[in-house]
Amino acid sequence: MKALTDKQKTLIDELLEKMTIDEKIGQMNQISPSIVGGFDVSFEELIEMMTDGRISKEEFNNLMAGAKQDFHDDVNRAGGLGSVLISDPEIVNRLQKIAVEETRLGIPLIIGFDVIHGFRTVFPIALAEAGTFEPELFEKTGRIAAKESRASGIVWHFAPMIDISRDARWGRISEGPGEDPYLASVFAKARVRGLQNDDENPENYVAACLKHYVAYGACESGRDYNTTSMAKSMLHNTYLPPFKAAVEEGAATVMAAFNDLNGVPCTVNSYTLRNILKESYGFDGFVVSDANAIKECIIHGIAEDEQDAAIKAASAGMDMDMGTWIYSKELKPAVESGKLDIAYINEAVRRILSIKMRLGLFEKPYVTEEEMHRYDKLPKEHLAHALEVAEKSVVLLKNDNVLPLNKTSKISLVGALADIPEEVLGSWALSGRAKDCVTIYQGLKNAGADVLYHPCCGPEGEINEIEVQAAISEGDVIVAVVGEFASMSGEASSRADITLPGKQQEFLKMLLDSGKPVVAVLMNGRPLALSWENEHLPAILECWHLGVQMGNAVAHILFGDVNPSGKLSCTFPAMTGQCPMYYNSPKTGRPGSKSKFTSRYLDAPIEPLYPFGYGLSYTSFEYSDMNIQEEKDCLKVSVLLKNTGNRDGAEVVQLYMHDVNASIVRPVKELKGFSKEYLKAGESRKVTIILSKDQMGFYDDDAVYHLENGKFIIYIGGNSKECLEQKITIV
Repeated sequence: MKALTDKQKTLIDELLEKMTIDEKIGQMNQISPSIVGGFDVSFEELIEMMTDGRISKEEFNNLMAGAKQDFHDDVNRAGGLGSVLISDPEIVNRLQKIAVEETRLGIPLIIGFDVIHGFRTVFPIALAEAGTFEPELFEKTGRIAAKESRASGIVWHFAPMIDISRDARWGRISEGPGEDPYLASVFAKARVRGLQNDDENPENYVAACLKHYVAYGACESGRDYNTTSMAKSMLHNTYLPPFKAAVEEGAATVMAAFNDLNGVPCTVNSYTLRNILKESYGFDGFVVSDANAIKECIIHGIAEDEQDAAIKAASAGMDMDMGTWIYSKELKPAVESGKLDIAYINEAVRRILSIKMRLGLFEKPYVTEEEMHRYDKLPKEHLAHALEVAEKSVVLLKNDNVLPLNKTSKISLVGALADIPEEVLGSWALSGRAKDCVTIYQGLKNAGADVLYHPCCGPEGEINEIEVQAAISEGDVIVAVVGEFASMSGEASSRADITLPGKQQEFLKMLLDSGKPVVAVLMNGRPLALSWENEHLPAILECWHLGVQMGNAVAHILFGDVNPSGKLSCTFPAMTGQCPMYYNSPKTGRPGSKSKFTSRYLDAPIEPLYPFGYGLSYTSFEYSDMNIQEEKDCLKVSVLLKNTGNRDGAEVVQLYMHDVNASIVRPVKELKGFSKEYLKAGESRKVTIILSKDQMGFYDDDAVYHLENGKFIIYIGGNSKECLEQKITIV
């Protein structure tokens, strides 16, 4: 984003001088349209009734057909709104017209929306895209999403979601880049660049919003909205790095998390918001609460009432209230009574106005008719990128010489997920359209496959045994699409059991009993516990929720037109009971082994099923000749990589480090670099990854960064488990 000019800074000063306290607080107020209609209960209760099954989705839709949206025009006209959450460009223009032309000071609204992994062109979920290990793709995905949403008047994305997620039970693991702080930091920086730094046409960029700040992914037991508790060293070494990296990249806004952190909700946490983010990191944008989070501080028990919650949030550094009206109602009385210093309000408004200026909203608050319809049909360039990212996100988990398939084979495609268009989108794809989606069935047909389709079984419901027998009799090979509905991951979708839901495992057993080869194609938004599947199935493809081009991407992988190159951005446990499971765990004094008195379960394996960074190929790679060259400020770690198979392919070379003897316990391994290499069959290449010595330190429990002399083990290989290693002493 453009820096503020001197003229813009002066204009902000002049606006602040003119603004009444009501107009200032209005800038700190963000709302969604209210739903009004002939309901006997509130709209919020109606949503809960549909969610918990008291009314069906059809009944809910019938009720909503007679409802109206209240956009709070009178509040807007009085200067009482700073931001609105909406996606309809015509309504955006109408609301902006009120703000710009009918209010006293003419300050435009900032229109925000959840654009997690694409707007019109929906890309793979972030957990999948991170597994490409290609920052250029992360950046381009953000740039396309920014262009498309800006054409609808949406200039603020509640993305990227960069929570470190180590527990596969947590539904929101799907929205972020996984378990590793280094990979998540690379992802965060690239996504911010894509959203905010369109140099070709600055009108196309949007404000990124980093979420959820902070440690939301560490919610206890993987249960959404749950408490988090950790030492400062853990916070600074693991959960804060992606946010720090994104702020250094220039991220414009931050969203505070719902959870409490060590007893203080992030919404009112002055240590995280003011001390770390604004003072230590130098963040100059603004902070918005998550939906209703200020009000929830009363339920947390940290605030006595709404005014107390408002005072605590504003003084802690919370600049904008999402959806509760608490700032609108309570900040002015708090200032007048002397309970809140007006300086906090002035600071918040200055930050909000600065971002509106940098977005160019004062010059161009509206979208044109041409812009509104620019993406009615998705551009070829956007679809090409969606296809490339989807292909590179697929992870080959197992292959006993079954894949790639022969295009002349007769394929029985089974599983309800194989032909439901909207299911390819995954969670939080609010602007995706079913008409743009390519299902796996359609993708196979597009590839010219001889395919017959039988839904047979899904994540819920019964098995249609008649269809199963028909599928078995018709095909030479069976491709079974199994996994989770998109609604089974994402917000409020934690699962206590992460095995295949419903009767899908029983379904797979029936298919295997036929004696025909069975390929499992997984559609899911989290790591699954697949011990039985890994033991019995000859081939498993992790395909996640890949967005609008999913079907074409999966077909290209199945037939070998594209060689899979995706790697896991998160560990797959062998059993649910191993959760949370992650590769970079602190080293214990009794590491797990066959001995009973070690860190292990009696009834579970010690190791995960698939480690972080894991992913197979239709070719094979060999690592040799590891070498470390120490220079003053860095280590140059090299290895000879050879494609030993008969197909061209790509391999993600991963560099890890272990601090052998430190002043606090360190992880068994830490990712410190990677390089994705494309090699022709039989080709060899020397790959060098530079490890800066500045990266080899850690934060202690006083949040002080240390670079200590001593012994280190450096690892390099194709995943976090299988690596070459060398020891080195650094002084």
